[in-house]
Formats: sequence, C-alpha cells, structure tokens
Amino acid sequence: MTRVCMIGAGSTVFMKNLVGDILLNDVFADCEIALHDIDEARLKTSAIVAAKIADSLSVSPTITATTDRREALKDADFVIVMIQVAGYKPGTVTDFEIPKRYGLRQTIADTLGVGGIMRGLRTVPVLLEIANDMRELCPKALMLQYVNPMAINCWALNRMAPDIRHVGLCHSVQGTAWELSKDLGVDYKSLRYQCAGINHMAFYTRFEHERPDGTREDLYPRLKEIAASDAEPEWNKVRYEVLRRTGYFVTESSEHFAEYVPWFIKRDRPELIEKFNIPLDEYIRRCEEQISAWDAQERDLVSANRLEVKFSGEYGAKIMRAVVSGKPAVINGNVANHGLIDNLPAGACVEVPCRIDANGVTPTNVGTLPPHLAALMQTNINVQALTLEALATGKREHIYHAAMLDPHTAAELSLDQIWNLVDDLIEAHGDWLPRFR
Repeated sequence: MTRVCMIGAGSTVFMKNLVGDILLNDVFADCEIALHDIDEARLKTSAIVAAKIADSLSVSPTITATTDRREALKDADFVIVMIQVAGYKPGTVTDFEIPKRYGLRQTIADTLGVGGIMRGLRTVPVLLEIANDMRELCPKALMLQYVNPMAINCWALNRMAPDIRHVGLCHSVQGTAWELSKDLGVDYKSLRYQCAGINHMAFYTRFEHERPDGTREDLYPRLKEIAASDAEPEWNKVRYEVLRRTGYFVTESSEHFAEYVPWFIKRDRPELIEKFNIPLDEYIRRCEEQISAWDAQERDLVSANRLEVKFSGEYGAKIMRAVVSGKPAVINGNVANHGLIDNLPAGACVEVPCRIDANGVTPTNVGTLPPHLAALMQTNINVQALTLEALATGKREHIYHAAMLDPHTAAELSLDQIWNLVDDLIEAHGDWLPRFR
C-alpha cells in the first residue's frame, strides 16, 4: 500500500488539488495519506476536506492528520512538501515592506530578489530538518518539493542532503503552454514542446502543434506575429516583450518575470510600469484577498455534501503513478545539473524534461541552450549560488553579495543601500533565520 505524507497540508486548497489528483488514480484508491501541519485549525479543516474528496470519489484511503511531522513521515513512499516558513505574516509582509522603504518594489518576491533571498534563508534549514527525518524514517521515499524559492531550495538539498531522493515541481511550464494554446487557438493536448533552463526562467526551445495527420507545425512564427502586432493579452506584456528581444518564450508569468531582470520595474520610470502592466505588490494583494475570502471558502468546503474533483494539472500524482505502476511519464522537473545543460554551471538547479518510471526520476540531457538565454539565466544563478553559500558556510557576507548581484536590486539601489537593506531584513526576521557570522 502506498503511503503519502503531505507536509504543509494546512494549505487546504492546494492540498485539495493534490489529494484529488491522487485519488482520481485507481492505483491509489486505498492508499494512506498522512496530513501534517503546525496549524491545528487549518490541519483539521484539511482532514475534513480530504475525507470529503474520498467520499465524492467513492474510494477508501486511510487519511490521518497530525501535528507531529515524524509521525506523518514514518514509512512514507512519497513526501510532498508545500510549506511557507514564517507564513504571510511576518515573513512575506517583511519581505515586501522593508525593501519598499528603500524604493525597491517587488511583485511576488518569493523566488529571486531580496524577497527570494530571505525566503530561501529561512526555508532551507526547515527542508534540511525534513530531510534528516526522512533519512531516519523513510530513507527510500521520493520528496516532491513544491516550495519556493525552488532553485535555491533544490540546490541546497542537492548539496547538503544528496542522499535524499527529490525533485522540484512547479506548474509554470505546463501552465504557460496552456495559456499559449489559448492565445494561438490550438488544442492544448496537441502541443509538443521542449522546455529547459532554470525554474521560472525556462524557455521553450521548441514549441509545436501536432496536426491530426501526425505532421507538426512550428508555432513560433505565429507567436511572433502576435508579438509584432502588439496583440498580446494585457496581463502578458512582459513575456511577449522578452519574446521580441530574445526570440524565445519564457515560462514564468509576466508579473513575476519582471522582477528577475533589471528592465521593467524602475522607480524613476513609472511609464514602464504602466506600459507593461506590472502589478506591484501583487503577492500581497493576492494573499489579502485569499485571507478575506477564507472563512467563507472554509465554510463551503466543510459543509459541502459532495466536492467537485478534477485533475489540477500538477505533476505530483502523475509522478507517483509512474513510479508505482512503472508506466513511464514525462514531466519538467527541477534537478541538479550533472551533464544536463552544457552551458550552465555544474551542480546548479536546472529545470529540464524528466522521465518518471519505476526507477524514479531520470533527467534528460538537453545539451547547449542558446547562449543569450544561458547568459540571462546565469544572472539569476549567481544570486542562488551566493544565497546557498551563505547557508552552507554561515557567513553573513554572502547574503550581501547575493543581494548585490541580484539584477533588479542592483539596478535600483547603491551598495550602501543594499548593505543597509540586508541588515534591516536580517534584524526584522530575527529567529526565523539561522545565525550568520
């Protein structure tokens, strides 16, 4: 019987999607699902919702809920991690509000930039604690790592817990492909593509439509027509601008990608914000909206006689099914760059196509990326590497170095401002961070 441990299961809506995906597969109809969270109230709600999913699908898994992480991990075959260390408050709010005092504005702030750096510094130690528990309680389990900052987290696991099987999962590759199918008016299921790079900065090196007769159409000329005619959706102007300038389409959303580069968010160029429709403080807005709607949403979930369950498009259950059944599947996963992308650093976390089967996760060798794309990715890898260096060595100086080399931060602030900002952030986060020398 397959045992699945879900850490951070108090993220009820995301938990609902993943549990639904799992139980829609017949092979997991009688599996064990152990839900874990440190928030007892949210955990209780998630347990009720998970049970309702099972009832709606007429399946009989064993569902347990516990605030004891070790109890949840014991004998697990799969460990799904979806935590947010320090939560929306104080973590996320701090990552936005202190940089804003320096004139540094962000949109999502969870992957790169000073917000991503700080989130990585407070998240990696917890992931390593989970890895230590797995080493003792479920050493053969496969960790499905959903937590941002994806590349920093997975690189840390690769470097500091290399014996723990894991793959980093995001929905940006398949999600962007679905969005582009709508822009192009083609069936999403007919798309055939290759996508590679780093998380949130992967590019489609091939993007095609397979016709009913089996022939394929290169869709890039049609995408470039949209870009040339300025007919792109209002909410996607940044990515189409990047297509115009690089010749390739990037996988992360426009609002998020805008904060990984120095070109779009500038305090002395407000017309750029307007031209490219960049929603500053977007993650704050989303979180506040979700918080205000949660009580009603919780009541609806708990009181519903039957929950609608459909596949979410996330990779988690697809991976589990391929491992358990041995029937291969292909996903885009975040893994260590050991001979996968030739012109990115060895060991860095890269996002590439991966074959999943009974042997686990086997990444695909992609070869050499277009040089300008690899160079663009390197600007983000620099920040990831220095954040990891701070965590691995305990040296505070590398936090400054990471912020100093961040493309957006460097474009907006002086070195003195960057140093002072980092000091303020470290002080504000307090015990949420490890101690740095």
